[in-house]
Amino acid sequence: MLSHEVKEKLIAIVTKNNFEDSKTERLVYSYDATPNFQSLPDAVISPRNTQEVAEVLKVCNEYKIPIVPRGSGTNLCAGTCPTEGGIVLLFKHMNKILEIDEENLTVTVQPGVITLDMTNAVEERGLFYPPDPSSMKISTIGGNINENSGGLRGLKYGVTRDYVIALEVVMPNGDIMRTGGKLAKDVAGYDLTRLMVGSEGTLGIITEATLKLIPMPETKKTMLALYQDLSAAARSVSKIIANKIIPATLEFLDQPTLKVVEDFAQIGLPTDVQAVLLIEQDGPAEVVERDLKKMAEVCRVEQAVSIQLAASEEEAEALRTARRAALSAIARLKPTTILEDATVPRSEIANMVQAINEIADKYKLDICTFGHAGDGNLHPTCATDARNHEEMERVEQAFAEIFEKAIDLGGTITGEHGVGAMKAPYLEWKLKKEGIAVMKAIKLALDPNNILNPGKVFAKDSRKRVVVKR
Repeated sequence: MLSHEVKEKLIAIVTKNNFEDSKTERLVYSYDATPNFQSLPDAVISPRNTQEVAEVLKVCNEYKIPIVPRGSGTNLCAGTCPTEGGIVLLFKHMNKILEIDEENLTVTVQPGVITLDMTNAVEERGLFYPPDPSSMKISTIGGNINENSGGLRGLKYGVTRDYVIALEVVMPNGDIMRTGGKLAKDVAGYDLTRLMVGSEGTLGIITEATLKLIPMPETKKTMLALYQDLSAAARSVSKIIANKIIPATLEFLDQPTLKVVEDFAQIGLPTDVQAVLLIEQDGPAEVVERDLKKMAEVCRVEQAVSIQLAASEEEAEALRTARRAALSAIARLKPTTILEDATVPRSEIANMVQAINEIADKYKLDICTFGHAGDGNLHPTCATDARNHEEMERVEQAFAEIFEKAIDLGGTITGEHGVGAMKAPYLEWKLKKEGIAVMKAIKLALDPNNILNPGKVFAKDSRKRVVVKR
């Protein structure tokens, strides 16, 4: 627990109304969307501006108090769970869109802005912010930046990293640093902006971000390709890209996922096929028509049994919404839902899907597989029950094998969810000891007292996942 001295210093900075240490409040922020991780913080603080963040960090650095920045808690790698106690930092007061600059095609925001709110605000000006994580209705921009979030449009447009061009960051010692600017080109020094994006709150606290926008695409069309062969669906993904077509969205859902999503959304999704590809293209009308025609031909050659074009934007939006609801739908099956994001080169999608199914059979588990097939980012998801310890052990073993297979195929343990505490034990499998050493050197240089989100990214044991149980 915090000492009386520290507590009084923090209250003097943020006021009593923005300092909470009741057991109820601490319990609310003791976990995020990651199952089986929970740990009480010592306090919850809601700063009102950058200067208050800096003053809070100075106190925490002096007394070596852990501090965990938190958005909406949609994190899926236990990245915002205060596993070592300390302070959870909320940004409910720092939630403003500061500027939409139509001349420079940028938007400047505070970290607590809800992603969809910002997206809607720029679209009202005819502008477009492409990153679209499935949690965008409730996730915050600060959380998206810390995790380098992706989304359904990642294949064509990239991820959060590709749109962050300037940051205001408070360092562990309380210094306030600004990186980048409203610039198309900037190679002055190390790329500190990119260093911070995806650092999961372990290097600095982001208090302001300037994001790149692009013009809104002229038109958009959506289609479903249905398959009775999983491998054929996976092959279609590679063939579409090989035909030099980059669709805005190229999503994969297997039959178990289709069934639970349809039961949840009830929009008429086909459940009698083994897999579907949800394909969307945007841009000039003639380009969209041409690309959809070519992609439909590729899918037919690769044994698609049916190709359905969305009849209206309302129908297309229903399909996108259903896909975004996959995790919520699967979560209805059992009390615990383990969702991962093993990622492979898109040419290895078929091999990865086959491997996931074989691993599921080996460990006698029901694993639904869906995800961003166009960029190789799959989400094998297992509905289980944390109270069944024997089954949970099988789940752990299965996902360890899935990660190992992804790496063997030239992939990675996470494409967009981050490492956090959940996948920290596996990071060395991907980066090897040399890569971990470089990362630790950076962390030590910037945060020598290890106060920023300790226990995340770097694991004490690189062979076995450490689970913090409730």
